[in-house]
Amino acid sequence: MPTAETLERFIALVEQNAHVEAVEGFYTVDATMQENQSTPRVGRDAHAANERRVLSRAKALTSTCVRPVFVNGDKVVIRWIFHFEWLDGTMTHMEELAYQRWEGERIAEETFFYDPAQRVPKKAPA
Repeated sequence: MPTAETLERFIALVEQNAHVEAVEGFYTVDATMQENQSTPRVGRDAHAANERRVLSRAKALTSTCVRPVFVNGDKVVIRWIFHFEWLDGTMTHMEELAYQRWEGERIAEETFFYDPAQRVPKKAPA
């Protein structure tokens, strides 16, 4: 179970758009990460590589934790809102729930729940 301080440090990193650093600092080496019902990615290095790949396509990103954060033992649920401005001039606005299982101070399993229609980039308003 994460301490309140650990959870706040994790959230702060994500809100600073330090997504790779959050993965490297707060996930177990063999952590699994799953989006909706897709096949889980396995391993912290794979998660960090995926974050780098996504961020390399973004011109700007805003990451916001919508409180409260729910904690029950080793289970944590965080509501996130992400706004991406892509290099191609489009944008994506996503809202998701992250369901996490922590082992001590690190995330061992995480599943994201969101409407996949949100992932379709849209033209930025003029």
